[in-house]
Amino acid sequence: MAAGGARDQDACRHRRSIRQHRFSSGPRARRRPSGRGDRRDRPPPGPRRGKVRWLALDISRPGAFGELEKAFRGCASVVHLAWLIQPERAAVVTAATNVAGSERVFAAALATGVPTLVYASSVGTYRPRESYRPVGENWPTTGIERSPYSVQKATVERLLDSLEGDHPGIRVARLRPAIVLSAAAAQSQARYFLGPLVPPCLLRRLGAGEGRLPVVPAVRGLTFQLVHSRDAAAFAAAATSAQARGAYNIAANPPITPETLPDMLGGRGVALSPALVRAVIGAAYRTRLAPISPGWIDLARGVPIMDTGRARRELGWVPAVETSTVLREWLVGVSTGRGEETPVLRGAAGWLDHARGARRALSGRGGGGI
Repeated sequence: MAAGGARDQDACRHRRSIRQHRFSSGPRARRRPSGRGDRRDRPPPGPRRGKVRWLALDISRPGAFGELEKAFRGCASVVHLAWLIQPERAAVVTAATNVAGSERVFAAALATGVPTLVYASSVGTYRPRESYRPVGENWPTTGIERSPYSVQKATVERLLDSLEGDHPGIRVARLRPAIVLSAAAAQSQARYFLGPLVPPCLLRRLGAGEGRLPVVPAVRGLTFQLVHSRDAAAFAAAATSAQARGAYNIAANPPITPETLPDMLGGRGVALSPALVRAVIGAAYRTRLAPISPGWIDLARGVPIMDTGRARRELGWVPAVETSTVLREWLVGVSTGRGEETPVLRGAAGWLDHARGARRALSGRGGGGI
């Protein structure tokens, strides 16, 4: 008990040193996590590869600092990727991992003297765009107010600002990727975002198994970027070994526009009003037919187009997968993919399994594992 209390006090001291303030998270994000907590993705079954050592750990728990400290001891770098998107309806659960959990990771890195910290931020941390002109990493990271995801990403950026100001000896690199897609993650992302009303079998019947759709919604003003998970991972690995410091925009080319999206998917574009799309998603969210709120539409239409020149110049990073390939591969993965052998990335075993997972995202009972 005494040792545990000392670790908790040590954690609080280090967390205070990197947290000057929290902003915009709202009162629910500052409450202690509920008893449900969340389930971090567990290691795949079967033989372990190389020197990898797997550790199952829930960073939303107040007592996780001691376990993180033990795991980080002797590490040359820490790459922080943990993030909960669902359950969106239970902000206290997502904030327990995304904000408080990130604090614990940063505090443990400081406590153990880890020299390099790499954090996966997002394009969603940026202030809304003013035009379609690409912006650099100095664009304000104040987030988009009506998107809980964006607000939490911006909050963690403030924690890192404090950490870097108070502890200049630790090298911090921030990845700000565009929307990260892959075939392996496609079915889990469909459960997170599309819900039970868009089953993989329906998309397969429409031709998604070949990376095509006959009709493609083209929402006016919806211009965005993608990046393949392999390219994002390649940059994260490079950031640990090179002398990368500060923020880096990560995206494939070219950006997707309402005009280019139908061509990429080989279908006929149907122009849609953003107000109509937002109203429909809002109604579906309120009636628990959709797992995502209208804030995701505000985020998608608001984020800026990113200039990735710094990553290319300083680290020689060039995306290996272009935008259209990323998109088509993801569509094939949604309709036919098997996912990965982990609870979060698992492929759906038929429509009923997809529907059950999507319903857990709707209800918030899945705690991140859907």
